[in-house]
Amino acid sequence: MPETAPPPDPCALVIFGAAGDLTKRLLVPALYHLRQAKLLPSELTLIGIARQEMTTEAFRAEFGAALRQFETVAVDQNDWQWVADRAHYLAGTFEDPDTYAKLEQLLARTQAQRAGSRNCLFYLATPPQAFAVVVHRLSEAGLTHEEPGSWRRIIIEKPFGTDLASAQALNRDILSVLAETQVYRIDHYLGKETVQNIMVFRFGNGIFEPLWDRDHIDHVQITVAETVGVEARGRFYDQTGALRDMVPNHLCQLLALTAMEPPTCFGADDVRTEKTKVLDALHRLRPQDVATSVVRGQYGAGLVNGAKIEAYRQSSNVAPDSATATYVALKLTIDNWRWAGVPFYLRTGKALAKRRTEVAIQFKRAPLALFRDTPVERLIPNDLVLHIQPEEGATLQFSAKVPGPVVRIGGVEMKFHYEDYFKAAPSTGYETLIYDCMLGDATLFQRADTIEAGWRVVQPILDAWQQDGGADLPIYRAGTEGPKEAEALLARDHRHWRPIADPGEVTS
Repeated sequence: MPETAPPPDPCALVIFGAAGDLTKRLLVPALYHLRQAKLLPSELTLIGIARQEMTTEAFRAEFGAALRQFETVAVDQNDWQWVADRAHYLAGTFEDPDTYAKLEQLLARTQAQRAGSRNCLFYLATPPQAFAVVVHRLSEAGLTHEEPGSWRRIIIEKPFGTDLASAQALNRDILSVLAETQVYRIDHYLGKETVQNIMVFRFGNGIFEPLWDRDHIDHVQITVAETVGVEARGRFYDQTGALRDMVPNHLCQLLALTAMEPPTCFGADDVRTEKTKVLDALHRLRPQDVATSVVRGQYGAGLVNGAKIEAYRQSSNVAPDSATATYVALKLTIDNWRWAGVPFYLRTGKALAKRRTEVAIQFKRAPLALFRDTPVERLIPNDLVLHIQPEEGATLQFSAKVPGPVVRIGGVEMKFHYEDYFKAAPSTGYETLIYDCMLGDATLFQRADTIEAGWRVVQPILDAWQQDGGADLPIYRAGTEGPKEAEALLARDHRHWRPIADPGEVTS
């Protein structure tokens, strides 16, 4: 986000679920960072809505405590006070029409402070079952009606549905009272700098885009590895699992950005249309394909970074015989001209050896014929790795001659880290997304058809798993790279996963 970016027009930001962990851990720091970057409107009203009875003064104090807890550097009191002074609190339930009547009155009272602006952004940091309820109550109260010269927008968190049918039903429900242009379905991964940089890397560098196809790329690996277990989210996670939680959103979005065709421009619909085309072009897995192209697993007890992790089935609010997968790996192919025959391997899991999110593009090896009369037995593949978290940057591996009289080849790496080249301000990943929504830029948000395309990828897997009831679910030790069956998935193609943990790193 450029420092010279203009602040948005005056508006009110209403957060439903203001007492929740998402708000305290991510949204409050994001708003504070936007203020520091001078990217919030000077005429801003912030309204928090939650069930608890609380005064506005107590609400502001609670927000301030959350910021000091989760901010990684010292808090500038002036910038935080600026945000706090604009915060208001409203106690109420999401189902009660009276909550929305009181909200309308509060918005009317604060309108003068926003230079008369009726612009309003509603953020649904709520449980998924409340999404449709809040949208309909807002509509019934007239709070989503856009008058000439003003806007009303709604940010909806994930998970957006639990399968294809529920996602389609939720889309129909929401779009029965809102226009698509008012709906901003958020995926916080798309707010990360390196994720956005995938498009710049591809389309802004003449040395990469000509190589970005089946003629030059052997395969692609996309990894989202977490070291944390289920922790206190057992009740939610045991009904969700790794497949629903990560694949139709985060992993599919990373795949789409990596594989999409160049858009005609960086307009929101142009970019989102190309991403949706990629997801629609993914080869649909048949029931018999799931057994050979998808691996699942569940973590058992172990050590992660020296700390003991109890087995998933021993976690609070998890069924003792749970068949929920905490790890999933799958092989996908894209049925289009650019990517025909190039496998995309995706994996994600909890309680793994290291926290790591990356997109690794492995290029095809050069012919060995030139080196047939030398000691060189094989050529090291050229890898381009886009690091997303915890570090942000890129690594390019290529071959070079090892110094000496004998021809030997070694792999060398060129590394780029954001923090080495740019002064990176603290970020939660939500800053860009909130700012873009206030500007009306939907490029980094998901459209209804994109959401449904992601669910179409995983629906055949959900159906197959429902049929077998979790039979023979592999158990992997916490702190490892996942189940051995995942290695076999690539070994059948004479390939192997990139290590999650760095060589020599002690993880368990």
